[in-house]
Amino acid sequence: MREITYRQALNEALVEEMERDERVFLMGEDVGPYGGAYGVSKGLIEKFGEERVRDTAISEAAIIGAGLGAAMTGMRPIVEIMYIDFIGICMGQINNQVAKVRYMFGGKTKVPLVIRTEGGTGRTLGAHHSQSLESWFIHIPGIKVVMPATPYDAKGLLKTSIRDDNPILFIEHKMLYNRKGEVPESEYLVPVGEAEVKREGSGVTLITYSQMLFYCLEAAEELEKQGISVEIIDLRTLLPLDIQTIVESVKKTNRAIIVEEDCKTGGTGAEIGMQIMENAFDHLDAPIKRVAGADVPMPKSPNLEKLAIPSKEDIIKAVKEILGK
Repeated sequence: MREITYRQALNEALVEEMERDERVFLMGEDVGPYGGAYGVSKGLIEKFGEERVRDTAISEAAIIGAGLGAAMTGMRPIVEIMYIDFIGICMGQINNQVAKVRYMFGGKTKVPLVIRTEGGTGRTLGAHHSQSLESWFIHIPGIKVVMPATPYDAKGLLKTSIRDDNPILFIEHKMLYNRKGEVPESEYLVPVGEAEVKREGSGVTLITYSQMLFYCLEAAEELEKQGISVEIIDLRTLLPLDIQTIVESVKKTNRAIIVEEDCKTGGTGAEIGMQIMENAFDHLDAPIKRVAGADVPMPKSPNLEKLAIPSKEDIIKAVKEILGK
């Protein structure tokens, strides 16, 4: 099977869905001739024109508001917020309008709106451009939160998200755009709300998503050489959470570690851990552990940035601790 980058996979998803449905269009800052901050929309304006690939003013509130209005009136917009760090500017629209309109109107209107954004560390961009804010949104009923790690999942989940009649926050990690992976040329979709076991094991379950998946896979390879078997679940979707897949794995391994890049306090792992307690407590042979980002504004210094997020070594240490080794 061919290998393409995460960026190319997203671009293909956009092209295929825009060709399939003329109601699909893209708008955001620099998505037109510039091709997007990370090149995801490169070539789209030449293919589909300025009506369907729209550069906007530098106003996140306007971008989300216009996207909501378009979705409610029959279009299927994909709107881009260049960095998730800027999403606070439009939280009123997302929290009070985008997530609630379909419910408050009794289902008489649909909101097929995809909000594409990117987050995470790795480029030493400092505290204003390196945050992981996904846990904000799993606390908002009415919106789905998708965070794919591989090119295959990125393409399949973006296509599914565009076809969904509910609003979806689609978060891409800035360090994944150049990562390559196998992606079929034929049509396929990846369901929203389904996790995947990326590696089978028996000793402990690592639950993770986005960039941290690859840290977990590297740690698992090293641990295997030491005779320790690790199972890895890639959540892919944070909301709705596929707790069934998590519970099935925990029942097998009897131990759970959640690995996340966002801040530990109030992070995504806190919710996942509590759901494991509610659904699989009797199967746990050890307390649930979290390997997460530090509760600090993200440093600009490359060395300090590395210290503020989980490393392969942190994951290995947590696995050995939970196994009592």
